[in-house]
Amino acid sequence: MSSTPTVIGRTREEMAQRLAQDIPDGSYVNLGIGIPELVAKFVPEGRELVYHTENGLLGMGPSPEGAGDPELINAGKRHVTAIPGASFFHHADSFSMIRGGHIDLCVLGALQIACNGDLANWSTGTPDAIPAVGGAMDLVAGVKSIYVITQHCTKDGEPKLVESCTYPLTGCGVVNRIYSDLAVVDVTPDGFRVVELSPGVEFEYVRERTGAPLLPPETDH
Repeated sequence: MSSTPTVIGRTREEMAQRLAQDIPDGSYVNLGIGIPELVAKFVPEGRELVYHTENGLLGMGPSPEGAGDPELINAGKRHVTAIPGASFFHHADSFSMIRGGHIDLCVLGALQIACNGDLANWSTGTPDAIPAVGGAMDLVAGVKSIYVITQHCTKDGEPKLVESCTYPLTGCGVVNRIYSDLAVVDVTPDGFRVVELSPGVEFEYVRERTGAPLLPPETDH
């Protein structure tokens, strides 16, 4: 009988929960498609976070249990809920909020992140790639802080944290922090620096799976 493979690091939901812990109380937050959507499930107790989706909702709640309202969806066309006091508005007004600098934090997925904070998350650049930039370019240009949540490596084991991106860029020097299954990593003037290793994960294990120099966590003196 084959044994169940050992999971190293955090699961997708654990990554989302860990990221949610770092969002300041009262923040206005835009969540991207995929793993970022899970963050809405993990608002820490006693903290109010207001989630924004670019198709026109401020005050987005998590996906409903069971069937949802077919007209209440996020930008990824997933059913969501609306918290008390939520507001609905035109798509253009939603992007005015983004471009006007009124959103505090955006959580996005990634194909690649460079050690200088460049982000590639919309296309591999291959001839058969489906263009899917969506609102990401506006978000990385207009939102105050950009957090990326992603697996540390691709399904083929290739690093997503790299020296420089080889895929078409979404934005230059925009990423502040990365939450992967293996670690929380800051983008600093000196490159990637581990803030926190995932439970059971050693620094050397992460370093070997990072395609750029990786600095260890800073120690208190």
